[in-house]
Amino acid sequence: MSKGTAYIVGAGDFTARGLVPGPRDLLIAADGGYDSLRRLGIRPHLLLGDMDSITGPAKGVARLRFPPEKDLTDMALAIRLARARGYRRFKLFGATGGRMDHSLANLQSLAGLAKEGLRGSIIAPEHSFYALANGALRFPPVRAGTVVSVFCLGPRAEGVSIQGLKYPLDNVPLDPFVPLGVSNETKGEAFCLSVREGVLIVMLGVSPGQAPPKRLTCSSTIR
Repeated sequence: MSKGTAYIVGAGDFTARGLVPGPRDLLIAADGGYDSLRRLGIRPHLLLGDMDSITGPAKGVARLRFPPEKDLTDMALAIRLARARGYRRFKLFGATGGRMDHSLANLQSLAGLAKEGLRGSIIAPEHSFYALANGALRFPPVRAGTVVSVFCLGPRAEGVSIQGLKYPLDNVPLDPFVPLGVSNETKGEAFCLSVREGVLIVMLGVSPGQAPPKRLTCSSTIR
């Protein structure tokens, strides 16, 4: 039986939107993310981290403690553990807000998953983030006027195309130092973003209570 999805909850700004782990899924609290789960009455399979931001009691929960002085963030350590257990799909919560350096680190981790051919997303209160490497992401229709921004992360991205949004692109490069892909908009129809070579971060705005797209599809290579 194939693995499900690894749900990882960090200590940043939290929303329960899309937090629906099933029997084959793994739920990890990365340090202070446990507080958000505890308020919802949800017990994770594992509490991981240096325990410097957790505030509530965690009785009866398996723990994996790390020293405060370490090379990776608690979120990155949780991703590494889930990967080692065979998970290939990741949903990260509490991964933005708070400390800006941790938000940027989590976007780097998201891009790292994409580079390895794994699927991941960051679910934040007002946005969802996706990463794309040498492939395509196809989104189902969302409310017209929803903001979609696309950023190049790393070397210049080649062969970037955007279809189905207000401002299309056709096989153009995106420079990591020029925000050409910021503030696009949906038209109420399905849309697709693709890149022949490189890594993109996609930010999709959401309305309050709106769930993340359920029929998001990904192809790992562009011909």
